[in-house]
Amino acid sequence: MNGHIKRITDNDIQSLVLELMGTNVSTTFITCPAEPKRSLGIKLPFLVMIIKNLKKYFTFEVLILDDKKIRRRFRASNYQSTTRVKPFICTMPMRLDEGWNQIQFNLCDFTRRAYGTNYVETLRVQVSILSTVLLVST
Repeated sequence: MNGHIKRITDNDIQSLVLELMGTNVSTTFITCPAEPKRSLGIKLPFLVMIIKNLKKYFTFEVLILDDKKIRRRFRASNYQSTTRVKPFICTMPMRLDEGWNQIQFNLCDFTRRAYGTNYVETLRVQVSILSTVLLVST
């Protein structure tokens, strides 16, 4: 087994969190929805995550549908130094402060700036890690 996902209580915030632990950022991840052919179908243009910085590699990826009916991805990671925009993926660096971080991602704004199109809906979200990441669970 390469890793695990557990629901634990974080000592700093005294709240339940999801702990993702593994040794390979490409094989340790959580995806929603789990089935590749399914879609979240979320029309709200904001993604908000609360992540604890454990000084390990971390990345998240959002698959969206734009008004041209094209599926495009945004990938943010704390181990990348430059932003790259290609026709179907935009990769960008992300800096995390010590402790808990709230990540607010305006999908309308990013879709317009990266691809020159309009955001329609969020299809899928994936969080990948190397070592351990804690996500607030509600």
